[in-house]
Amino acid sequence: MKKAVLILLAIILITGMIIPGCNLFKPGTGLSDIPGSGVLNLSGIDPNTLDPAVASETTSAEFIMQIFSGLIRLDDNLDLAPDIAERWVVSPDGRTYTFYLREDVKFHNGKQVKAQDFKNSWERAANPAIFSQTAATYLGDIVGIQDVLEGRSQEASGIKVVDNYILEVTIDSPKSYFLFKLTYPATFVVDMENTVSGRNWWHKPNGTGPFKLQEWKENTSLTLVNNETYYGEKARVQQVVYQFYSGLPMDLYETGKIDVTGVSMSYIDKVTDQSGPFYQELDISPALSFYYIGFNCSEPPFDDADIRRAFSLAIDKDKIVSLVYRDMVEKADGIIPPGLPGYNENLSGLDYDVEKALDLIKASRYGEVSQIPPITLTTAGYGGAVGSTLEALVYQWKENLGIDVQIRQLEPERYFYNLKEEKDQMYSIGWSADYPHPQNFLDVLFSTDSNYNYGGYSNPDVDDLIYRAGRELNLEQSFVLYQKAEQKIVADAVCIPLTFDKNYLLTKPYVEGYLINPLGFAELNRVSITSR
Repeated sequence: MKKAVLILLAIILITGMIIPGCNLFKPGTGLSDIPGSGVLNLSGIDPNTLDPAVASETTSAEFIMQIFSGLIRLDDNLDLAPDIAERWVVSPDGRTYTFYLREDVKFHNGKQVKAQDFKNSWERAANPAIFSQTAATYLGDIVGIQDVLEGRSQEASGIKVVDNYILEVTIDSPKSYFLFKLTYPATFVVDMENTVSGRNWWHKPNGTGPFKLQEWKENTSLTLVNNETYYGEKARVQQVVYQFYSGLPMDLYETGKIDVTGVSMSYIDKVTDQSGPFYQELDISPALSFYYIGFNCSEPPFDDADIRRAFSLAIDKDKIVSLVYRDMVEKADGIIPPGLPGYNENLSGLDYDVEKALDLIKASRYGEVSQIPPITLTTAGYGGAVGSTLEALVYQWKENLGIDVQIRQLEPERYFYNLKEEKDQMYSIGWSADYPHPQNFLDVLFSTDSNYNYGGYSNPDVDDLIYRAGRELNLEQSFVLYQKAEQKIVADAVCIPLTFDKNYLLTKPYVEGYLINPLGFAELNRVSITSR
């Protein structure tokens, strides 16, 4: 959501605020004033939006996935599972999907959800007036959506309402990943009457999820309440109260004011001490996400692949993982995280080699370091504190290449939605899987025409491999093609893959069912509070 969802993975290491290894900018969990009372209090920060069509980062997605829902969801094993669609049928040519909707699904206000609501929701998301950055990526395979995106039509010819509870969707070609896209918030159903009630209609959203939004006080708190008419597994707590900007999460956890928290590097020794009070409450799990430095491939100096390679070769990732991250993350040589289908354990990355980096600069059109134009790296953050990771990178580029790299910060809420236009010569960002398929990394981030290809990279061979991989329905053959594309992207030094993430989570013993899946989300309707 997830993110997909864009996330800021370890961009800034501000202790207790932004933490590597615990799905950053995600609301944590928190206090139950009286365990067993059915109230789960959480800590976090305000979502940027609660509009499923607009959200493009995990802060917003975490809330949206509690309030809204779609045709399909991912189960505990990240396999496709029915949601509002109780079943579906795929045509022999792999292009037409017929979804049979449950007839017991209602919006929070009691109005029945019908197939027309999905058609309206998807066409709304693609309406250029909405300014969605996700609609093209997650709905663009549907025939006619491009016409809506470009303002040529208000309706997508590939979306047909057969009857109140049957929706027929036709895509432009067979694609092994299409159904996975329907688990992303941009495809969730919204009440059109709700969306036209005002500019900030999503401050009072009429969703279909297991929780309703009861109250939102910006910069202070947000309260969700159990949706008693939810068609799926009903919430086991009556309320979920998010407390915003209420203090450092670990401090709150230690003093009993919150029930679950991620763990920052400052506390890793404390929580991994087997004789200490926290060890039995610690869970470490994989996360399908990676953090990287992107290059602006369309402008000097990084329109030159050898300069990109030089900057990559000048980084000692092992040292950064060990000293900056305290080995809480895994070094990334490629793009597809371990655990994701299609992961290539034999991928050849760009190793640390300063001498080779300097040789590449000498052989380039610049000839020497002094002739390389000024370089600025764009990142997200406030107040000038850029964090240990970027400090280490800037230091190594200066130490190894003799090049000063400047840092420019954008406010996080502005960064995610304006990076394509705002980026300088480099940018730092993280990506978390929206669904467990290599297409969500390689195609979404590096295809020439992708909205999330912030660096402007374009390689016809890579585009062709990704195109063929997505249309190859034999998964093993598809993964081989994706791995070839990934190897070419890495060899072209389109970005500097730095780390693959992990989740470090502390959970109080009286909290049951709080599990973060590899995509970085918890199903809060499955959480319960028991007696101490």
